[in-house]
Amino acid sequence: MKKIAVFTSGGDSPGMNACIRAVVRTAIYHNMEVMGIVHGYDGMINDEFIPLDAKSVANIIHRGGTILKTARSKEFLTLEGRKKAFANLKKHGVEGVIVIGGDGSFKGALEFSKECDIPFVGCPGTIDNDLIGTDFTIGYDTAINTVVEAVDKIRDTAESHDRLFFVEVMGRDAGLIALRAGIGVGAEAILIPETKTDVEELIKKLESGRKNKSSKIILVAEGDDAGGAFKIAEQVKQRLPYYDTRVTVLGHIQRGGSPTAMERVNASRMGFAAVEALMKNERNIMIGIVDKQITYTPFEHAVKHIQELNPDLMRMVNILSL
Repeated sequence: MKKIAVFTSGGDSPGMNACIRAVVRTAIYHNMEVMGIVHGYDGMINDEFIPLDAKSVANIIHRGGTILKTARSKEFLTLEGRKKAFANLKKHGVEGVIVIGGDGSFKGALEFSKECDIPFVGCPGTIDNDLIGTDFTIGYDTAINTVVEAVDKIRDTAESHDRLFFVEVMGRDAGLIALRAGIGVGAEAILIPETKTDVEELIKKLESGRKNKSSKIILVAEGDDAGGAFKIAEQVKQRLPYYDTRVTVLGHIQRGGSPTAMERVNASRMGFAAVEALMKNERNIMIGIVDKQITYTPFEHAVKHIQELNPDLMRMVNILSL
């Protein structure tokens, strides 16, 4: 293999640049040329290919987002769009592709590879940590640290005014950001899609909790079945009017920021392993890290999951919030 391409797809996540850097420099070490595809699958269709060398990925390991940009492509869902993409890959002499993204990106790569016979290897880039086949996805560690930092600041003002704060974090289908960040900030309750939210139970907990506690923080994943932070907070406010109740939605700040040290190391390991996987003639697999070891998971299995959370973690949350 003499020439490969790399692109980022779907939602951006901190650590993507570290992964791009690792892909480019590993490929160059093995005497391969590297093309970067700007704007994901859209860029593949619209011929947005740029050559990448060691200098072009200098000083990006610490940057959030992605230097290759990202987009969601409707045209790639069509056979005609995929044919255009394949023609451009052939035009540039690309023999293998590394995609950094989530399950939608991998599904697209799997379909495309079957039709056009070009090997794809994926690196899991999503802040939600909701892919089977890796302990941590690229972006997750930074996202939870961002949430912890933000909630620590909210706690300062909550204590100053004796307030109850509902803080909504990202997690439309998975509550892993809320869960780990909630443990990290000492939240009084964590409401996530994987468990049914009982608002009555939450109200009882707030009623029976220590009245002299100067602040209370409830973390809510946006996909929680009770309707999100604003709706839950309104119900609590009506039943417990003596609480000074406020809502904060953290939103897209969770996607940005400089990646943590752990993020940079994991992303670099994945990018390095992705190039060497292509060299071993692997195809349609996602690179993961499980128990600190590099693993390969077929794209068809590396899909978004709604997993059963460790019940001990939820039990611990309840005990430590007393």
